[in-house]
Amino acid sequence: MAVTVSLILLFGIALFFLLRSRELSPGAAFTAAMFGFLLASTGAATPVNHLTTALAEALSNL
Repeated sequence: MAVTVSLILLFGIALFFLLRSRELSPGAAFTAAMFGFLLASTGAATPVNHLTTALAEALSNL
């Protein structure tokens, strides 16, 4: 678990700086994909799923 959380932080920070520099490269795509896969294996996956479901329902009601 500690390794997963530290990898999440590492990939999250790397993704933040890649997005700020507006660099669109295969490396940025890999970093974003790895961040998503690692985030899905943490306890944050359930709240993220609930949030996206709530947003989708709110948008459909507009």
